[in-house]
This record gives sequence, C-alpha cells and structure tokens, in this order.
Amino acid sequence: MKFLILTILALFVFAPIIVYGQSTAGSPFERDFGDVKFLDAYFGTEDKKIEVTPGDRNVPFTVVFANVGTQDITGIKGQLLMPKGFSPSDGSGSVIFADSDSEAQAGEHFSLTFFVNLDKNIMIEQYPATLRLDFSRLRESGTRDSFFDFTFKVTGESILNLKPENPFLTSLKNNPVIVEVSNSGTAPLANVKVILRNNQIESDGSNTNIENVVFDQSDWDIGNIEMNSAKKFSFSVYVPESVKTETLHLPLLVTYYNTHGEKTDETKTVDFYINGLIDARIYDIRVIDIAGKETIIGDIINEGNTNALFAFVTLEPLEGSNIKKVTQFIDELETDSPVPFNIPVEFDGEPKYGDHKIKISVRYKDDIREEHTVSEITTVTLQDTSKKPERTIADYALPLVGLIIAGIVGLIAYKKIKKKKQE
Repeated sequence: MKFLILTILALFVFAPIIVYGQSTAGSPFERDFGDVKFLDAYFGTEDKKIEVTPGDRNVPFTVVFANVGTQDITGIKGQLLMPKGFSPSDGSGSVIFADSDSEAQAGEHFSLTFFVNLDKNIMIEQYPATLRLDFSRLRESGTRDSFFDFTFKVTGESILNLKPENPFLTSLKNNPVIVEVSNSGTAPLANVKVILRNNQIESDGSNTNIENVVFDQSDWDIGNIEMNSAKKFSFSVYVPESVKTETLHLPLLVTYYNTHGEKTDETKTVDFYINGLIDARIYDIRVIDIAGKETIIGDIINEGNTNALFAFVTLEPLEGSNIKKVTQFIDELETDSPVPFNIPVEFDGEPKYGDHKIKISVRYKDDIREEHTVSEITTVTLQDTSKKPERTIADYALPLVGLIIAGIVGLIAYKKIKKKKQE
C-alpha cells in the first residue's frame, strides 16, 4: 500500500511522463527506447560503497547507469523519491535532487549521487525507490526523461574495536595476553583476521617501542563476528627490562569483509602499561632473645627491578598456636637491599612454649598501586626466658680460676716488694 502511494506521488511530481527506459534485470546493454539502463544503487560514492545505519545523516547515495544509446547525452539531472524515513539532507521537501553537470558518451557508465538523511526508526532491510532521469542528446534539442524503479538496502554499520582483557604487563616476565575483538555496530564482520605489525614504526610514523618485545604468535583467524558481539584471541609476550614503566603500543592490522562483500583493512593500536618486576622473598626466619623477650626476626629481599611500595609484614599463628597476630609497617622494599623485621612474641592467653607453626606474610603495592602478597610458613621454637637455669660446676669454675690467678699475681707482687725492702 505504501509503495502504491509513493508511486502515485511520483506520477504527480514527475508528470507528464514519457518513459524511455526502465529495467532492473537483463544485460546492461539491452537496448530500449530510452537509451539509458539502470545498473546499481547503493549508499556511498562512485568509488566506494559504505555501510549505513538508522540515524545516519547527510549520507551519499549513488545510482549508476549506462548510456546504451548511439549518441552522447548531456545535462544529466536526477530526482529521487524514497519511502518514508528517508529525506533530503537539506531537509526541504520529499524529493531528493542531484545534478551531475556532465555528459556521458555512448557506451559509457555514469552515476548520480544524492545526499540523504536516514530516520533512526527505520529497519535494516531492503526498500523501494523511484528515480526520474532528465537528459539531452548532444546533437538534438529538447529534454528527455526516463523513470526507473529499483530497490536499495540499508546495510547496517559494523564498528570494530580491540581492547586487552588486562592492560598491564610485567617486565622480565613472560606475560599471557588476551585481546577482545568486538563489533558494537548493526552489521556483521565476516572472515576477521588479525596480524601483528611487528615493526618499530607505525604507518602514522609514531614509535611502537616493541623492537625488543618477544611474541609467541603474530597472526590469528577470528572468524565471523555478529553485531553486538565479540570474540577473543590470546598470545604470550616477553617484555625486557628496557621498556619498564612505559606504555607499549601494539599495532594490529585487522582485515574483514563488510556487508558489501568488500575486503576492509583497519589498523588498531592496543596499549599496555609495563610494570616493573617486584620479586619479594622472605628468608632466615628465626627466634632470638632481645632484652629478655622472645622475638621473631627475619629478612625480606626484593630481587626484581623496581621498588615495592607501602609494605607491611604480618605474623600469623597456625594450627593451634596462641601467638597473637601482629602487623608492622616497613615502608618500601628497595631492589637488592634486604629489609630486616623483628616482631616481639605476644600470647593470646597463657604462654605456650615449644614449637609453633606460623606464617610470615609481606603485603605491598606495585607501580600502579595494585596490592600483592607473598608468604612463608615455618616452625619456630619458643622458650621461657623468665626462668633462670640452675648453676652447675661450670658456672663456678670461671670465677674460681679468676681468684686463683689473682692470688698468684698478688703473691708474686708481695715477694718483689719484700725483696726490695731487704736490699
């Protein structure tokens, strides 16, 4: 019914009508009285078809013809009537105008480009349209006109995006990486492939700083990605120390086929921030007596290439131990600089001496303030330092020897003094 109304409207707009050519099928060089054959209609320009989606504005719409007559034609003009939901980009009236301001030689193709607004409420599907073509034969006076009925398609638009699942890598490590390829548009992507452009300079001339980064894979077959969906691919990358605390720019070439069946290439850059490596280790945990107090001591060393920030050490009892849980702040863990800790032992309730299973944990933050924890489980032996052990013969031996030595020295001195007096 809608199409009938549009057709009647076209008859009023374009009257009087003398139809010289009208066809959507058969050979483009099949002659008819009009000497002009319809070939194709699509969104885009003569050189490039484009994807469109509801709500797009000022979109080029191209209709292609062939001059199958024996004479050149000139003064080519077009008037396009489209269904409801399509309007001229200048917003005036319902008929969309185009003027090629050129001529078409006999046997050549030519095209008209119109500029159209698409209503946001239209559907992604095929639609009918009618076009009036006005032209003149080069060696004749007067204007001729032809009418053409055809269909066109609102294709929808694919929107390609790439983003890493985790945008952080660590230097001096082999990092697993997952990248998501998404299509947030209204048209599918077909036969998607991703290729790593492993060179130092991107196509735009910017430095990618990946010359020393090692990848275990450089291309991936993704397949088809429907509208509003995504797929993922993965690889591993080793980052050298030379790019720590930098942003790694990873150029990826994505190829796919759009809704027109045309191969499309897009280069996307995925960015990763490179953390320095923090390799914290706890060692040499033992118990010593400090001023009559049992104290658990040890050392923490960072064998990475960047400092750990805001570090805390925690003593935690395990398996029935009644040692109190204690946490101490120890600040930064500098690289290759052992940091000692000492935690006086306190009991929860009555002291229990002997073996205690404990866990020593170190909690810290990295360059991006993300928190990490390392732990060490061990067994320590606690003794009651308040009890003095019974004295043994060995305890008396040393003072006795001292007294004997002192007596001998005194006797020798006495004899020397007495001898001097006698002289």
